[in-house]
Amino acid sequence: MILLISPPVSRPSEPPAGIAALLGALRKEGVACRGIDLSLEGLLYLLSLGWSSPDVHDRWTGRAFRHRREHLASLRKEATYRHPDRYRRAVADLERVLGAVSSHRAARVGLADYGEEGRSPLRSSDLLGAAEEPEGNVFFPFFTARLSRVLMEENPDTVGISINYLGQALTAFAVIGWLRREVPRLRIVLGGGLITSWLHRPAAGNPFGGLADLVCPGPGEGTLLHLAGREGGGWTARPCFDDFPLGDYLSPGVILPVAASRGCYWRRCRFCPEAAEGNPHLSRRPAQVLGDLAALGARHAPALFHFVDSAMSPALLSALAGSDNPYPWSGFARVGAELADPDFCRLLGAAGCVMLEVGVESGSQRVLDALDKGIDLATASRALKALKGAGIGTYVYLLFGTPPEGREDAEKTLSFVAENALYIDYINVALFNLPRGTADEGLETRPFSDDDLSLYEDFVHPRGWGRREVRLFLDRVFRRHGAVAPILKRRPPVFTSSHAPFFLSGKAPGPPLAETQG
Repeated sequence: MILLISPPVSRPSEPPAGIAALLGALRKEGVACRGIDLSLEGLLYLLSLGWSSPDVHDRWTGRAFRHRREHLASLRKEATYRHPDRYRRAVADLERVLGAVSSHRAARVGLADYGEEGRSPLRSSDLLGAAEEPEGNVFFPFFTARLSRVLMEENPDTVGISINYLGQALTAFAVIGWLRREVPRLRIVLGGGLITSWLHRPAAGNPFGGLADLVCPGPGEGTLLHLAGREGGGWTARPCFDDFPLGDYLSPGVILPVAASRGCYWRRCRFCPEAAEGNPHLSRRPAQVLGDLAALGARHAPALFHFVDSAMSPALLSALAGSDNPYPWSGFARVGAELADPDFCRLLGAAGCVMLEVGVESGSQRVLDALDKGIDLATASRALKALKGAGIGTYVYLLFGTPPEGREDAEKTLSFVAENALYIDYINVALFNLPRGTADEGLETRPFSDDDLSLYEDFVHPRGWGRREVRLFLDRVFRRHGAVAPILKRRPPVFTSSHAPFFLSGKAPGPPLAETQG
């Protein structure tokens, strides 16, 4: 029997996609298994605790504690998303409660993050320390009681722990340390996106010694099936969400994360971590994906299917556009000619598309060409207009500080956003980090820190457009621009793109999220 665990903390808006895929693959081959979202359950546990800290007496925290149950309920109601000020208040107060109940442990807990004073998830020695002293983890009372019951009920021989985000790492290793101490017979398998990235670093070995019996980079279906004595391929199975308390997630309806592909089909961008890690691109047949949507939709009646692909392929988009899929969906797509076609976009909207995340990255064609992004700005502008005309929301990703960019290029990005502001619902602004092992010859690099698990490195910008200069531009110019500021204010705090589609009432952008006190 295989027990699969998603450790705290990841955003509690939807069940873990990776574990749902593993459960589907294992059950298709008749393997006994169970999945647990310890992150969702652990956050709800912390939010249920009484206010016992004598050090926190301010009225904002007291108010947050008094209304926390109302806030949890409100984030599960569609009506809240028609009142962005109420939404922002609920999220801010829940964050405040988590901070208060964890402060006595010298920890930082939020709805999407976890950290401990004096420990970094980017240092293997600190992760091993978390395993040696699991009692120091804020979630320790919860996960020991929860897992003790499950271990007694299920008696698994294998436990798989999936780590996809830095906010999960310290608690994951605390769980491993406790399991090693309490049930040494268990076979522990460690996997997930973050583990894959760590093991694919240049000259990387397994930094965790014998703490886990097996550390598995990449897709885990084949490994787990082999351990169970099966030889199925696994990934083509339909994901299974039956083990998760779908009504408990903090969203106004069930969100089901599904994947039609793994890896990126483009794979040509300079400084791409996918290419550096050697992750292959695998895709499922569009007809099978549509069949899965129909079956999962009939079983769970989701408010939204969330495609978690690095980029939805043109073939999949075409299949969806030609379907009668009745369920709302969103996902990430590359800007191409098909999205610049108003008729095609109208078909996508009719087939359930409520929002697309698109990586425009830069408003400078020179920068896009230098990075081999395969994006034409004129096409991108037409695509934004066509999507908006079809009632499909747009969540645009921008990247500043790449090696070919200079101040004048950043100004062009600002101009692109301003010129297309009417067609952009949300913006995600990111500062470029150079993935280890992707630097071009001639680019002078240096370490960010001495953390042995860091996935990035610093570099001397060839155009003098360093991190400090980029931050100043973003803070003093970009974010304050009259066309940009209202778009940035619409972005849902903490939950960002996970909740963004629900603010597109009538498939139109909502008003700015009001600021709150405290």
